Amino acid sequence: MAGLDEVGRGPLAGPVVSAAVVLDLDHVPQGLADSKALTAARREALFAEILATSRVGLASVSHQEIDTINIRQASLLAMCRALAALPCKPDMAFVDGNDPPGLPCSTEAVIKGDSSIASIAAASIVAKVVRDRMMARLGQAYPAYGFASNAGYSTKAHLSAVASEGPCPFHRLSFSPLRQGLLDL
Repeated sequence: MAGLDEVGRGPLAGPVVSAAVVLDLDHVPQGLADSKALTAARREALFAEILATSRVGLASVSHQEIDTINIRQASLLAMCRALAALPCKPDMAFVDGNDPPGLPCSTEAVIKGDSSIASIAAASIVAKVVRDRMMARLGQAYPAYGFASNAGYSTKAHLSAVASEGPCPFHRLSFSPLRQGLLDL
């Protein structure tokens, strides 16, 4: 059984990232929970433990693809890619939320699954750590936007930077306020 989750539907910049995790039931990391409920340090520790004990598939969909196909389709595509990247073929996939992708195995959508199913929680942690690291690297290349601290979400400082600097090459131009030409900030 695999758990799937994605991170990055709401930000104005960067990819959407998905992970698929098949836990080793004899070595389930202790403290798995929704990644948003954990500290960054705890996520990092669990990330290392998940990678050491589980089978993991990871995938992303770029900001350009998001702009082309929309964020919903991009999220579903990222989950399909993550499942395909697993080193095994699961018989069943549990997907966080109520909108599962078409997968080549039995699929069950679980609302708030990242806080109730261990494999989804593990996928949530892996996806969040990977995306946060990606955004931190983008932040080094484009420091004005504060990606290391806001992960591309529309904070006041991020919106202010976009207003003064314009969008960087990794912004999702189909997202408001970028699509609307930066409304009054």
